Amino acid sequence: MRLAVVGATGEVGRMMLRKLEEESVNAEVLDLYASSRSAGSCLEFQGSKIRVQDLNEDHIKRGYDYALFSAGASISKHYAPIAVSSGTVVIDNSSAFRSFQEIPLVVPQINGHLLENYRGIVANPNCSTIQMVLSLYRIHRRFGLKTIVVSTYQAVSGAGNKGINELTDQEHGSKEYKVFVRQIHRNVVPIIGDILDDGFSTEEMKMVNETRKILDDDSISIWPTTVRVPVMFGHSESVFCETVKPFTIEEIRREIVASDDVHLTEEKITPIEVAGSDTVFVSRLRSFDSHRFTIWNIADNVRVGAATNAVRILKRHAGGAK
Repeated sequence: MRLAVVGATGEVGRMMLRKLEEESVNAEVLDLYASSRSAGSCLEFQGSKIRVQDLNEDHIKRGYDYALFSAGASISKHYAPIAVSSGTVVIDNSSAFRSFQEIPLVVPQINGHLLENYRGIVANPNCSTIQMVLSLYRIHRRFGLKTIVVSTYQAVSGAGNKGINELTDQEHGSKEYKVFVRQIHRNVVPIIGDILDDGFSTEEMKMVNETRKILDDDSISIWPTTVRVPVMFGHSESVFCETVKPFTIEEIRREIVASDDVHLTEEKITPIEVAGSDTVFVSRLRSFDSHRFTIWNIADNVRVGAATNAVRILKRHAGGAK
């Protein structure tokens, strides 16, 4: 298999490499690309050091079986179509193509069938969306989701290396903030992304639009509030759901337990416990009636919410490629 990773030196890019290694993906060719600032550095894969190359049009035209992109929307918009024109299937982690009707937005456990006989760009959803829909998709199929109200508590690694560095610098006394709109150390910042005319943020609208697209249901009413917290790894979500059909709490429990790569627990689960895992953890399941319930939903955002899902897309497509 001929592979490329674009944005290889970033937080998600490095994790993509690790996941490819963990999943024993056989790479006859593996080219790593990054900006000119990182070109020339080396990353390790399966015991060998690979030199990072400067991303340019000639390089991406080499033609790969798969290219994993995690370098931001502007880079993806320019280079992903070039890669596809050379026969490469692009799995893109940015927001660049998620809203395009003709481009599949894939969580393989839910809508992996969209990859069958498909070639082109595959969009990897937003990190917070992935972990939420993994916990809810079986419930939606059985009972229908009428309303979702979700408040997120998102780790600084969701903003990449620069988010991690800003929190670390503030922990050591820095008062400067550039990545987040306020100091994040010992604080909570109730804005992720840009604020739109209706008061919602771009991060919040990702959860609205992507959830509807993945679950294939535009009728779901979704009310998100996305919040940044001083945690390194692991996004947490408080999720309230109202269903179309009545349920018993035991039926909801069984659907969550049966969901792929989701673990329902009675433990007091926190980001520290889930960092490094490829599983979504659900706890504090509770309900007052037969139409509404709430859960605490948590996962490693760099793995489950980005790199792991991208590699799962690759493996699902490669396994079913025609």
